[in-house]
Amino acid sequence: MPRRRDVHALDETDVRVRPGRRGTRPRSKRRPAHADAVRAMVTAVDRGRWTCAVDADPDLPQVVAMRARELGRTPVVVGDRVDLVGDLSGEPDTLARIVRVADRDTVLRRTADDTDPYERIVVANAERLLVVTALTDPPPRTGFVDRCLVAAYAGGLEPVLCLTKSDLADPGPFAAQYRELNVPIVVTGRGADGAPTGLDELRAVLTGGLCALVGHSGVGKSTLVNAVVPDAGQATGRLSGVGKGRHTTVAALAFPLDDGWVVDTPGVRSFGLAHVGPDDVVAAFGDLATAIDDCPRGCGHLGPPADPECALDDLVATGALPGGRLGALRRILVALHAG
Repeated sequence: MPRRRDVHALDETDVRVRPGRRGTRPRSKRRPAHADAVRAMVTAVDRGRWTCAVDADPDLPQVVAMRARELGRTPVVVGDRVDLVGDLSGEPDTLARIVRVADRDTVLRRTADDTDPYERIVVANAERLLVVTALTDPPPRTGFVDRCLVAAYAGGLEPVLCLTKSDLADPGPFAAQYRELNVPIVVTGRGADGAPTGLDELRAVLTGGLCALVGHSGVGKSTLVNAVVPDAGQATGRLSGVGKGRHTTVAALAFPLDDGWVVDTPGVRSFGLAHVGPDDVVAAFGDLATAIDDCPRGCGHLGPPADPECALDDLVATGALPGGRLGALRRILVALHAG
């Protein structure tokens, strides 16, 4: 039987440390400062690779980058402002690294439906959201437009409504539903000679900053992008036999303008808003944001009979808020509650 050693007789020379399987060098939590990193904007995402436009010199070719290990699973989407290190030449088969992602000013999010807890970021840092809808073929749907407006208000984007195919249907009745919300409206179509109309107004909306396009498949988003960015070369598709558009754009892509960027996004058939509440929508309206402080807890701001004590009705009663504006806002909120 082995003889037990007296533990009181042990000293530091008796300590044995088994080295780790990956070596004996202790792991450091320090990360490089990357003081030489260059700021860029993400213009495309494809299977773990990010295409980025370098801010310092817009004439440089866009750079393909990977996400640095220290970022872990940090999401990086089109429109994100990132810091790059490594090979920034943009030459074929070169790869830079994204080492930082800047805080976002705005975020356009959606979920698959109103019960899906997983948020999908469509685009980051866009100043405006151009909601594109056709006046016919496929027919316009106020419910979808309303939900896009909700997402824009909640994400801090300025919504703009773009009505296409005005040569096939009168834009007046549909546009009138959004006048009280003070949503800018751009109308495009084709003239008698077949030439596109409304492009000057469209370019004025897109100029400056970052503008994202969203809408059903087949409403003409890619056609608009090709009209204002001739080198974009976005594929366009014909409608299917059941009146639903084909998805010709499969991923968000940012294209440079003379002054700004335009982002074409894939066509969607639903715009889930599981991440948005009624207060998020009302707070986007400066003349209404403080009024809801007097609403009871849990108020959906829909008015009687659902919310009989909503403070917004008091604004209408005193003449501080036009009834038409409140009615338009509540139609937007109905789209949020409808799910």
